[in-house]
Amino acid sequence: MSMGKKLMNWVDARFPATETYEYHMSKYYAPKNFNFWYFFGVLSMVVLVNQLVTGIWLTMMFNPSAEGAFASVEYIMRDVEGGWLIRYMHSTGASAFFVVVYLHMFRGLLYGSYKKPRELVWIIGMGIYLCLMAEGFFGYLLPWGNMSFWGAQVILNLPAAIPFIGDALGEWVKGDYIISGITLNRFFALHVVAIPLILVGLVFVHLVALHHVGSNNPDGIDIKKLKDKNGVPLDGVAFHPYYTVHDLVGIVVFFMVFFAVVFFFPEGGGYFLEPPNFEAANPLKTPDHIAPVWYYTPFYAMLRATPSMFGSALPGVVVMGASIAILFVLPWLDKSPVRSIRYKGILSKIALVIFVISFLILGYLGVIPSSDLATLIARICTVLYFLFFLLMPVYTSMETCKQPPERVTGGH
Repeated sequence: MSMGKKLMNWVDARFPATETYEYHMSKYYAPKNFNFWYFFGVLSMVVLVNQLVTGIWLTMMFNPSAEGAFASVEYIMRDVEGGWLIRYMHSTGASAFFVVVYLHMFRGLLYGSYKKPRELVWIIGMGIYLCLMAEGFFGYLLPWGNMSFWGAQVILNLPAAIPFIGDALGEWVKGDYIISGITLNRFFALHVVAIPLILVGLVFVHLVALHHVGSNNPDGIDIKKLKDKNGVPLDGVAFHPYYTVHDLVGIVVFFMVFFAVVFFFPEGGGYFLEPPNFEAANPLKTPDHIAPVWYYTPFYAMLRATPSMFGSALPGVVVMGASIAILFVLPWLDKSPVRSIRYKGILSKIALVIFVISFLILGYLGVIPSSDLATLIARICTVLYFLFFLLMPVYTSMETCKQPPERVTGGH
């Protein structure tokens, strides 16, 4: 017996290393018909690693104080060798994270990956999404640029709309009566320690839950029903080496696009890094147009388009919160007998198209300055957004669906 084998036997007697590897990799059988949409799960993991690694390096040189934050970012960009690259990898990575996560969520909607028995996988995934939103917001304030300061000012004033406890809650979140160095330091701790710990834990249980019930596929059928004499699904292949090698193609293409942005387009036309954020925070100078970073703009458009009540923004806060909360109950709203959009009826297909278009329009409207026409369109799109979910039990139960095949289609 080789030394390597003896070492693994020694480890396996004390820790289930080989058993864990086989359960999640070499003996985890994934459907053989994964397509383009299934790259975005692994790409989410890749971007998470990028954010953690670059974030650690930035933390070493960042000064989390109102007096030193902006200057330390300038120091990283101008004086630290390779600092500009690390900073741009992190700032571009934030946008890339939401791009791949939104596409990953869309794939779940497309193929019904939230339906039984994957309800918990979806709910944990939504928990990850909430953590990402919090992580992005806390990190957005840290450079202490002028748009970061005023964008946070708008968002952190929203708790004041909550009756009775609003003012006290706002002070508790900010740690002060106004946004100050105390707020910055608090957000730094949450961004660097608390949220990443929760995020990594949720990603871990997300993967464990997924591998327990098995991956969905574009046909939305269960590959565990048909197995060979060895108990291997007829339409499944071992995740390693087949999909680990297959995913390398997607990772390489992703990095080509990612570094093209980092090297040639890091500001993203003002959507990734806004022009006012190249100025230090100034409580006396309000940017011409205050808007959150692009991945929050659909929800910001809903907030802005919702009429106030007695001068309070509470209705907008409720609508914005409900737009995210309703995603958690999606598995119980879909009454369709099939999972995949391939076999659902025409009503589901039309509803999904309208939902996606409404979400994209809301994202655009959240970026531009408010106007009467923009507000009207945003209100229509907000209604369409919610109708997608609220009417789902109706149109998914009344439409005629196709019969899914016994075996997966389009496998390699």
